[in-house]
Amino acid sequence: MTSLNRAGRSIYLLFFVGIIAISFSSIFVRWSTADVAVIAMYRLFLTNLLMLPFVWKFRHEMMRLNFRQWALLLASGVMLALHFLLWMGSLRLTSVASSTVILALEPILILAGSVWLFKAKINRMMIIGMGIALLGSIIIGAGDFQLAGTALRGDILSLLGTIAVAVHMLLGQFLRAGLSAFSYNFWVFFVAACTLAVYNLVNGHPFGGYAASEWGIFLLLAIVPTIFGHYLFNWLLQYMNATTVSMGVLGEPVFSSLLAWMLLGESLNGLQMSAGVVIIFGVWIFIRYGKTKPQPIPSDAPLAGKGPVEPTVV
Repeated sequence: MTSLNRAGRSIYLLFFVGIIAISFSSIFVRWSTADVAVIAMYRLFLTNLLMLPFVWKFRHEMMRLNFRQWALLLASGVMLALHFLLWMGSLRLTSVASSTVILALEPILILAGSVWLFKAKINRMMIIGMGIALLGSIIIGAGDFQLAGTALRGDILSLLGTIAVAVHMLLGQFLRAGLSAFSYNFWVFFVAACTLAVYNLVNGHPFGGYAASEWGIFLLLAIVPTIFGHYLFNWLLQYMNATTVSMGVLGEPVFSSLLAWMLLGESLNGLQMSAGVVIIFGVWIFIRYGKTKPQPIPSDAPLAGKGPVEPTVV
């Protein structure tokens, strides 16, 4: 087996880990009784806290950003904050299946943006793979879509949150060309957390007084879907384009719906489970036949077994 093949398999494995990790996000949010803006704020601040032991190694790069990089980081962080605020808010108004299936629009938005901004090339098999995955996503959420009351408001919030995260990912592809994953993630998460802190302050949301179980949920959100999910996806932008990375979100309805069925008692029928297989097949076609293949992992990367383990790989 060549080193390139090993690197490609490692990338795909990490990609799968990221999909599983982000699927837990909706479950943790449902378990919490705190305001979603507070949940998102502490989720990101705790992520930054977990990253602090590694800051020293990247201190020079983190403080030597130019005006354009700072501006893009600010915009990317604000978009990430909006995504968390809107999408997490949707989970209080509609089902996990409905909310996560709307996120399936993210790859289409990012693909359109990549073609426009990066002149990305697409082929017929990529479009077929995306279409198959989208069809499976629609089947999963179809039984839960409601066109009235709080469910409709929840679906609209999820759609707006999807647009926000698509912009965040496209800005990330610009920034990751000249920044390490650690520097990019640390500053983007910090900007997003501060944005949410201002929002909470303006709206009078309490910053303390939460039960130990709530702090446990905040910490779980920081570790599982943020570090093992968003952080990992941002790291993968170094080896995969934004459209391919965003395809991971199409796997989220599958695992989120399964978790919601097991842990929250939400309904899941045989048709929806079959649709999950369709989604995974579509994602596989998109990645397998995409024109942009994973780049080989450099020799000094932690996956190569050399050098210190950096949090960007966790």
